[in-house]
Amino acid sequence: MDSIFRSDRLLPPTASGVTLQRILARPRLAAMALGLVAALGFPPVGLWPVSLLAIGALAWLIRSAPTTRDAALYGWFFGIAHFTLANNWIATAFTYQAEMPAVVGWFAVPLLALYLAIYPALASGVAHRLGRNASFLAGGAGFAGCWTIAEWLRSWVFTGYAWDPLGLVLLGPFDRSGVAALLPWMGTYALSGLAVFLGVGLLAVLLERRWLLAAVLGALLAAGMYWPASRAAEGSLPFTLVQPNLAQDELNDGSKFESQFQRIAGLTVRREDTARRLVLWPESGIPDYLRDGYPQRYYDQMTAAGDPAFARYRIGRTIGQGSLLLTGAVDLEIENGRAIGARNAVTAIGSDGAIVGGYDKAHLVPGGEYLPLRNILEPLGASRLVAGSLDFFPGPGPQTLPLGPWGKAGVQICYEIVFSGQVADRANRPDYIFNPSNDGWFGSWGPPQHLAQARLRAIEEGLPVLRATTTGISAVIDARGVVRAHIGTGRAARLDGLVPPAHPPTLFARMGNLLPLLWALAAIAASLVATRLRRR
Repeated sequence: MDSIFRSDRLLPPTASGVTLQRILARPRLAAMALGLVAALGFPPVGLWPVSLLAIGALAWLIRSAPTTRDAALYGWFFGIAHFTLANNWIATAFTYQAEMPAVVGWFAVPLLALYLAIYPALASGVAHRLGRNASFLAGGAGFAGCWTIAEWLRSWVFTGYAWDPLGLVLLGPFDRSGVAALLPWMGTYALSGLAVFLGVGLLAVLLERRWLLAAVLGALLAAGMYWPASRAAEGSLPFTLVQPNLAQDELNDGSKFESQFQRIAGLTVRREDTARRLVLWPESGIPDYLRDGYPQRYYDQMTAAGDPAFARYRIGRTIGQGSLLLTGAVDLEIENGRAIGARNAVTAIGSDGAIVGGYDKAHLVPGGEYLPLRNILEPLGASRLVAGSLDFFPGPGPQTLPLGPWGKAGVQICYEIVFSGQVADRANRPDYIFNPSNDGWFGSWGPPQHLAQARLRAIEEGLPVLRATTTGISAVIDARGVVRAHIGTGRAARLDGLVPPAHPPTLFARMGNLLPLLWALAAIAASLVATRLRRR
């Protein structure tokens, strides 16, 4: 296999020279095509083999680049196409607001991709610089390390946008973990690096026409992706998880607030006599302000009950004796008799109607829950996607709510669940993570991708995730990332069962994102060492 691993940048002699020469003749267009193909590995399409081959082909294209600048440009063009397709659901969100023309969404997605593509460009440029004299495989290891670091940067620079890490393509079907079972020892961003390296390895043997070896590697990968999950232990805390199927275009219609409450209440009624029960309602699940102390006009305009005490009382009657509710809610920040901001919250309410705990969303969606640079952008006609003019204020970060007989709950609201290493309080580890969400404006691609990323968090943290959404996909995910039960999109239904048990803290749960960064440095170091040894 020396020909494909040799140090020069010429085409492998056994490859189809005509086809590869055509690719090299238009490398930027080829990079964009590879970006589109790589995005097909994400849900709902799930073509993980072609995604791996596409990222391997990008590595080959980068290795063939005449300069580091060209390599970075190839990565950038790859990223533009990749993130435009993967994030196409964002355009759908613009159809559920009236302040801006819906067509703006189709410009917003590629504009966002222009920024996100910086990170593949960074990984590509640095990998080319480090691997100028490396073999294809050694250069692939360096590229994997660079990609890991770039994804980690994408997760926090400018507040971060961690949606769709490449490692997501290695997550198995609902009933098994796939290669993502390695997450407790790697973390999500290192899993993305592994996806890069696997793609390089597969492409290498295919270009060499080593069909038997390619078949063996493919079989091993397929076994890793589809190996059945072992039988899991059962928990002891009964739960009822409700998906009310509240249409996105009706959520803010005051004439339908009461019917919305009645629908979710009807799905909540206790069916079995248990001493305790955890009830889970989604983000945007109720139209009432639940806390006292606001001017009465806010209760009159924006709630079904018109009175927070009555709202809590009838919630307590709905869930019944021995039950505790965790529900999405909106709290206001009042100053001098008027609301100056809001908080996207989860509120814990007992059967007596008393509030026993709460959590405020910390990682807010730019352009969704607040408008960055409002003083500049608002006069230009920009507005946030969530209805209303009040910006949401962020909470302090991951917290564990002590709920007594109902366990210790970690909470991550909607988009927060996609941020690897930022979902659990490491000093006070929860028993489970509650992830309420409103995915009604996420189109057809958004909900399955959101669910898949919640599964990644469950595996790497070793914690079950209970996901309640307004319109789907709601799910109960155990600590292996296996979906034990779910409700599809567009259905009003409920799930009853026992909260899956947590695993002991994983290595990732102890180390956080230091772990994938160490893997990245190890991959880069291995690449450099292999290159130096080969040159002797």
